[in-house]
Amino acid sequence: MKGFFIFSTNEEEKAMSTQPSQEIDQLLPKNYDPKAAESKWYPYWIQNEFFKAERDPKKQPFTIVIPPPNVTGKLHLGHALDTTLQDIITRTKRMQGYSTLFLPGMDHAGIATQARVEATLREEGISRYDLGREQFLEKVWEWKHVYAGHIREQWEKVGLALDYSRERFTMDEGFSRAVREVFVRLYEKGLIYRANRIINWDPAARTALSDIEVIYKEVKGAMHHMRYPLSDGSGFIEVATTRPETMLGDTAVAVHPEDERYKHLVGKTVILPIVGREIPIVADDYVDPEFGSGAVKITPAHDPNDFELGLRHQLPQIVVMDETGKMNELAGIYQGMDRFACRKQIIKDLTEQGVMFKVEEHIHQVGHSERSDAVVEPYLSTQWFVKMQPLADESLANAASEESVKFVPERFKNNYLRWIENIRDWCISRQLWWGHRIPAWYCSDCGETIVSREDVSECPSCHSHKLEQDNDVLDTWFSSGLWPFATLGWPEETEDLKYFYPTNVLVTGYDIIFFWVARMIFNGLEFTGQNPFEHVLIHGIIRDSEGRKMSKSLGNGVDPMDVIEKYGADALRFTLATGNSPGNDQRFYWEKVESNRNFANKIWNASRFALMNLAGFRYEDIDLSGELSTPDKWILSRLQATIADVTRLSDSFEFGEVGRILYNFIWDDLCDWYIEMAKLPLYGTDEAAKKTTQSVLVTVLDQTLRLLHPFMPFMTEEIWQALPHEGKSITVAAWPTVKEEWIFADAEAEMNLLVEVIRNVRNIRAEVNVPMSKKIELLIKPSDALSFERLSRSEEYITRFCNPERLLISMELSTPDKAMSAVMTGAELYLPLAGLIDLEQELARLEKELATLNNEVERIEKKLNNAGFMAKAPEKVVAEEKAKMADYMEKRDKVIARLAELKGA
Repeated sequence: MKGFFIFSTNEEEKAMSTQPSQEIDQLLPKNYDPKAAESKWYPYWIQNEFFKAERDPKKQPFTIVIPPPNVTGKLHLGHALDTTLQDIITRTKRMQGYSTLFLPGMDHAGIATQARVEATLREEGISRYDLGREQFLEKVWEWKHVYAGHIREQWEKVGLALDYSRERFTMDEGFSRAVREVFVRLYEKGLIYRANRIINWDPAARTALSDIEVIYKEVKGAMHHMRYPLSDGSGFIEVATTRPETMLGDTAVAVHPEDERYKHLVGKTVILPIVGREIPIVADDYVDPEFGSGAVKITPAHDPNDFELGLRHQLPQIVVMDETGKMNELAGIYQGMDRFACRKQIIKDLTEQGVMFKVEEHIHQVGHSERSDAVVEPYLSTQWFVKMQPLADESLANAASEESVKFVPERFKNNYLRWIENIRDWCISRQLWWGHRIPAWYCSDCGETIVSREDVSECPSCHSHKLEQDNDVLDTWFSSGLWPFATLGWPEETEDLKYFYPTNVLVTGYDIIFFWVARMIFNGLEFTGQNPFEHVLIHGIIRDSEGRKMSKSLGNGVDPMDVIEKYGADALRFTLATGNSPGNDQRFYWEKVESNRNFANKIWNASRFALMNLAGFRYEDIDLSGELSTPDKWILSRLQATIADVTRLSDSFEFGEVGRILYNFIWDDLCDWYIEMAKLPLYGTDEAAKKTTQSVLVTVLDQTLRLLHPFMPFMTEEIWQALPHEGKSITVAAWPTVKEEWIFADAEAEMNLLVEVIRNVRNIRAEVNVPMSKKIELLIKPSDALSFERLSRSEEYITRFCNPERLLISMELSTPDKAMSAVMTGAELYLPLAGLIDLEQELARLEKELATLNNEVERIEKKLNNAGFMAKAPEKVVAEEKAKMADYMEKRDKVIARLAELKGA
């Protein structure tokens, strides 16, 4: 129970205050205003360059590079969580004496940004083709500058300690040079090649996609069974497909070589319905004789497995669609039709011809574009690829070594390894205009392909000037995979690269381990010979209060700027950072943010109380050499335990636990116990005791604010500046360290006994409805001499907080006949009933309450035993009734126990 001790009124405290209220209000206003603090301190931090990283050979570097947000719009709660965790780590390490770099930057996000800009242009009735490449890119750069400004404003609102002097963009000049260098090196090593292969094609965005940019969704489709007639007229062979429109590109039918049903047909041909083309029947081990009819149609240009089979059998590759998903000229009478409209028409035509004889419902996984949500089309196209196996082998070897990247939680390393072990070549070319253009030129005269770090104007083979650069750009992840070292100046051997690389921690969500984390690791190993970071801290996603993923379609998204507007950045940061353990999803509750805003208010009010009693007290006046009271020793000792726990848990990224420990220490130990007990010497006449208490109070507040600062930077700075302090800002103040001389085990034991006495007295008062203002008789029987000494020394505090008319502490105490009692470690205590309550009146009240509870229990029991109700009532209603039942029964048990105690007294 919190806040139970405050007996004095505000007026009484003002009267006892040693500092005029006007002066206190100037230092700390009555109410904490997050907006005022946020608008004041962030510019102060930036102007004083507290966040600017310095290469100091005397300090150990600590580096975090921000996962670059896409310049596509506003940041969401996931970004706020991600960056808040990074900021907490960075601020902590700076205070611990590291030379910290929190490097900001943004990603050009090729396909996503181009799609947004194209959508904007469409509203004006313009397409990118109307503008042409150069003009379109000018529009995208305009977009980038606007939204980069928005993102920086949001970073500022969240309070990120970023070194803006080192901000990077994945398409700035230096970064572009790094991208070209990587492309050329891989090409020269034989790891980048160009080939005509089946790739994932997004017909909406008109670009290739990598495998991990395809999201598979369960879709209700159909399996269409068809009979392809043998060309010799001797019968037919049955095939089935979920995509009948692709039959127009069939170039064979395949069977298993050991399938006795078809051995005699291998080498013969069938007539492809509608098209009339003669295609062969081939034998291949790829075919599963147990699936369907054991015969499959082969479409090398529209299926990855068929493509590989087609290469083995030297089959033609017939592309029957264009890049928009419409049927092309090779589709004959279906030319110009959308692929899905064509499907419907072909089903109709084949059914009328008797070729399609059966259609079965079929649930299957269908690939969708992660960006546009269009159904992905397997499509034969000439693209650029990275040969991944050699890079994967290097990553696997490193993962097995002691120098491997440490995943937090460790279970996510298995996800990473599974992907690496089953890696496929990576299609890196994209049919876009926005992005890093592929540094390859083609000679029109001799056909030479030139890959170069610099722009090429002459063919080195034939000296022709008829060169054309490849129109495609690189996959966004190709450039962002270089982020940890390219941001620090690579391929140049910059001083920043030497000092700040490798980085220390990458904070990211589990959803991009394959997209980004894996690629940064193999790029780091390949191009720097080192892992790009020491730790990868994985967090989950933020769901709504019902556990649903936040999305536009559900309308359940929460804008972090709205949260900050309502409750302040500190409340949002504390909520996000302490909402869960690493790797797990968390739910967002507005109530939690409000609760953490109240926590901030609690700290604010405690600090105002301190200031009310620090008139004329300076930092130089702090003196803990005098006699410390038991509460003084206890709070200093509890502070040391808190420092140790917070430091240890911060190092292991257990921020939820850090938040819990800080919350409990501040609210319970500091505010509810120490500050209330400090009022005795602060309001007393003993000047030495008062000065010691002031010193303890300032010290504990200062150290506590430092521990809390990484979570709540704005409020802690505001309070710290108002307290007696040394230094320009809490953000560059030293991190608290454990002082062995301030660990007082005996004082903790003594205080724990005192606290237990006070709590038990309060609980008994509450049980019998006796207010704290009413005097009572309190008898305490210590169990041993040590407990007697401790309780005797605490008599002043027991009197203050238990409000007894008579207090007796004695080991010879006889147990009273009629009393409320409590047994605790080290003592028994009794509150005689005489004068405490009217026994008969209390018994009557409890009997009446018991009767009411019995009626409620009986009523709900009947309802839950009613078969009709249980059969018809919704699950939620039944659950609510059961919860009521449990609550009533718990209350009834307590009343019965209290009656038994009073009757036996």
